[in-house]
Amino acid sequence: MRRTYDDLVQEADTVSVDGWDFSWLDGRATEERPSWGYTRLLGRRMADARAALDIQTGGGEILAGLPVLPPVTVATESWPPNLKLAASRLRPRGAWVVADDEEPRLPFGSEVFDLVTSRHPVETWWTEIARVLRPGGTYFSQQVGPWSVAELTDYFYGPHDGSSRDPGRARQAAESAGLEVVDLRSERLRMEFRDIGAVIYFLRKVIWIVPGFSVARYQDKLRALHDRIEADGPFIAHSSRFLIEARRPGGQAA
Repeated sequence: MRRTYDDLVQEADTVSVDGWDFSWLDGRATEERPSWGYTRLLGRRMADARAALDIQTGGGEILAGLPVLPPVTVATESWPPNLKLAASRLRPRGAWVVADDEEPRLPFGSEVFDLVTSRHPVETWWTEIARVLRPGGTYFSQQVGPWSVAELTDYFYGPHDGSSRDPGRARQAAESAGLEVVDLRSERLRMEFRDIGAVIYFLRKVIWIVPGFSVARYQDKLRALHDRIEADGPFIAHSSRFLIEARRPGGQAA
């Protein structure tokens, strides 16, 4: 039996969106994954590191899933619900979880870590990252690129400027902080939203796609999009991702 619009909205608007686990969308939305395999590459680097820092770790899902963590592993997060989740996942693995603000300064001394990582950071604090890296240390990150999921943003919010997340600008910022970029790749990836509940859940969780989103605020557009999906099939969008790896000169790489 096909679920009604009201049922889909009620469910998606009340389910928890804590953490960075998207399994609730299984069967309801899909997104292609970048060809480079961030988690696999991260696992290799973590296995070789002595001291690692993961910035904006979310609920700790990525780190907790790695087979090996360095002897010293620290993760930062600012959102209280995610802090609790991250602690529950990472403390049993011997990692430290540190509450942090959403702006610099990083609460660590200089030249402490030989590996700093971040998956989908809201903002990259290049100067601070360079400061806490040991000479020869590496910053490794998968980031949201320009115009990511722009189709949804334009539908709900109107045309926007997504160019600030351009990988070329990231290279310039890294080099300005004294780091050497050794790898930079980007891809655009197909997404499908198969019901309006998937759209609502996604926008509640990934809050920068449509700033200020709520069901009440966009109820007319949600109803129209529901009718469109019912008539024409999944709503198609495209995410944008780039991988960047930068090294602090000097010393020996981890």
